[in-house]
Amino acid sequence: MQISLPALLSQLLLGLVNGSFYAILSLGLAVIFGLLNVINFAHGALFMLGAVLSWMAMNYFKIDYWVMLVAAPIIVGLFGVLIERLLLRWIYKLDHLYGLLLTLGLTLLIEGVFRSIYGVSGLAYDAPEALSSATDLGFMVLPNYRAWVVAASLVVCFATWFVIEKTRLGAYLRAGTENPRLVEAFGVNVPLMITLTYGFGVALAAFAGVLAAPVIQVSPLMGQNLIIVVFAVVVIGGMGSIMGAILTGLGLGVIEGLTKVFYPEASSTVVFVIMVIVLLIRPAGLFGKEK
Repeated sequence: MQISLPALLSQLLLGLVNGSFYAILSLGLAVIFGLLNVINFAHGALFMLGAVLSWMAMNYFKIDYWVMLVAAPIIVGLFGVLIERLLLRWIYKLDHLYGLLLTLGLTLLIEGVFRSIYGVSGLAYDAPEALSSATDLGFMVLPNYRAWVVAASLVVCFATWFVIEKTRLGAYLRAGTENPRLVEAFGVNVPLMITLTYGFGVALAAFAGVLAAPVIQVSPLMGQNLIIVVFAVVVIGGMGSIMGAILTGLGLGVIEGLTKVFYPEASSTVVFVIMVIVLLIRPAGLFGKEK
C-alpha cells in the first residue's frame, strides 16, 4: 500500500490534534485524581459543556470564540467549585467507587438536560475568521486552526505542569493532599485550595471543549466519544502523573493517527491494546509510581 507524503502528514496532524485534546483532558483528570483522589467521570460532560456554552454564546448573544476561550473555562470552573463544595467534599474519605458513581450520575444529568434541549445531532461552530484559512508549506497544506489547537494545548499543558511541579503553590497542593494538617499550620486554607484545584481541573476540560468546537461538531454526547479513551490515556500514563498525562495523550493521538493510515480497522482499539500491554508490564503506568 503506497501512501503519499501529504496524506501521511495530514493524518499525523490529525493525530496530533486529537492527541492535544487527549492531553488536556487527561491532564485535568490527572490533576483531580492526583491532588483530590477522585475519579472524575463527569470530565467528558464538562468538556461538552465548554463547547455547548461557546455555541450558545455565539448563536444567542453573538459573543465570539476568543471571548469564550476565556469565559467558558471560568464559568465551568465555577460550576466545578459548586460541585466540589456541595457534593464531592462529603466522599473524600470513602472508597473511589463512590466518587466514580457520583460523577457518573452528574454526567447523565448534564448530558440529559442538553440532549432534551438540542437533541443528539451535531451543531456547527465555525472557526474564528483569523484562523479559518490554511498555510501551504510546500509538502502539505496546514489548516491554521489545527495548528492553533496544537500550540495552545502545548502551552496550557506545560504551564500547568510547571505550576504544579516547580512552584511553591504546587508544593502546597501536593503537600495538602498528603498531610493537610501540616500545611494548615503554615496558614494555608487547605479546603479552599482543594476546591479551587477541582475547579481548575474541570476548567481545563472546558478549555478543551472550546478548542474542539470548530473541529468536532458540538453535541450533548460529544464527551462520551472521548472520555473512555482519555481514561485509558490516564491509566497508561499513570494515575495522577501530570507529565505522564501530557506525553501519553500526545503520543497516543499520533499512534492512533498512524494506525488510521496503515491499519484503519484497529484505529478504534489501538489505545486499549496499548493499555492492556502497559498494565501487564507496568501496572502503575508508564510514569506512575510503584507502591
